[in-house]
Amino acid sequence: MSLTERTVPYQGTRPPRLAEVPAFVAGIGQGWADVRTEPPLVPGAAQAGADHRRRLSEALPGRTLVARAGRAPVRANDTSYDFRPDSDFAWLTGGVAVEDAVLVMVPTGSGHDATLYLPPPLGPGLPGFFANAASGELWVGPSPSLAVWEQALGLRVRALDDLDPAVAADEEQQRVCARLRMVKDAWEVGQLREAVDATVDGFAATVAELPRAVGEPGRPGLGERWLQGTFDRHCRTFGNQPGYATIVGSGPHAPTLHWVRCDGPVLPDAPLLLDMGVEGRAFYTADVTRTVPPSGRFDDVQRRVHDLEEAAHRAGMAAVRPGALFSDFHFAAMEVVATGLHEWGLLDVSVDEALSPQGQQHRRWLVCGIGHHLGLDVHDCSATAPASHQEMVLEPGMVLTVEPGLYFHAHDLTVPPELRGIGVRLEDDLLVTPTGAEVLSDRLPIDAAGVERWTQQQLISSM
Repeated sequence: MSLTERTVPYQGTRPPRLAEVPAFVAGIGQGWADVRTEPPLVPGAAQAGADHRRRLSEALPGRTLVARAGRAPVRANDTSYDFRPDSDFAWLTGGVAVEDAVLVMVPTGSGHDATLYLPPPLGPGLPGFFANAASGELWVGPSPSLAVWEQALGLRVRALDDLDPAVAADEEQQRVCARLRMVKDAWEVGQLREAVDATVDGFAATVAELPRAVGEPGRPGLGERWLQGTFDRHCRTFGNQPGYATIVGSGPHAPTLHWVRCDGPVLPDAPLLLDMGVEGRAFYTADVTRTVPPSGRFDDVQRRVHDLEEAAHRAGMAAVRPGALFSDFHFAAMEVVATGLHEWGLLDVSVDEALSPQGQQHRRWLVCGIGHHLGLDVHDCSATAPASHQEMVLEPGMVLTVEPGLYFHAHDLTVPPELRGIGVRLEDDLLVTPTGAEVLSDRLPIDAAGVERWTQQQLISSM
């Protein structure tokens, strides 16, 4: 090559745009092996999605049905949170997790024909391969082809560009879908069992870290956030992610219902409230709460609060059965709470007056609801009106939580000083069965002595 044929060094004020450099574009699209991944579906997901589409089709015949996966929300500037598909979309597809995907169900004489529209992979040879940081495979890795998705799902799959932009969802679809999702099939119950089991293991892993969280002379404790991080790491290892923001509240933080800041110390002699749940890889989540003594022992006052909470919790769980109203377990637990608080002298009215619609004085220390449906969302099926939940008759296959609590804030001057700063909650996940209810989270004890023994076992295992 002569001197006159040499490439002239770049002398601009900024690097060139690679998409505008022909030599780069020609080269970057060549020399890659054909790598196609398999769809990240759990076993049985494709059949479950088909079953759910059939149920929705039967519930809304003759209507065009549309479910959209959505997009990850922006966290800041050009960065986004991790993507998690819309729950109705996940239910109808078996857990397909692809941004911008759209499921369309077109009515036919006998039901619906379903088509899943996906953005095609941006692989080698396409401009987006290197130029699209959000989905180009040079940035995010290989993804399944549309044909591979179609084979895995047993469902017609087409490119997103083929979707009619005018297609719209039926107005009733969201509410109907939420109502159908309340009754879980066997596959869904299996996913929830796995999520609950992983959560119970996560409680053990978290409590085993109490010595590091509390600290000792000469070694400051790592605090609530260390325990939160421990459980969240467990979620990412044995599931998809936390099912909701993990709550770790020590001492005066325990009565704060949604203490997700988790930026305080873990006090050795104060009850520690842990509200945590693993979301499995098909996006079904657990939701479990226990209140543990970091020292391994409750003191007398703490045990008295825990005992009343346990009694309310057991009364609530005993009221969960087919044919009962959803609100029955609420009233059963509240009666125990109001009676106990009255016996302690905290209510200046009778139990009956406190429980009346015009009273509710006991709710000062239990202002929140004490249970909800559970499934793809931690507060599942919320597209139906909350009031309709309370009046709904429980059916086999429904999964719900029971979670009364007692919350005595540190600055609540209406309670004796010894109660201030104590918060206790017990929460279990229950499957309604044909004859009653099964406690899916029963591997964790709920009585004070059992909680103490279990906590001590985890502390010993960490040594």
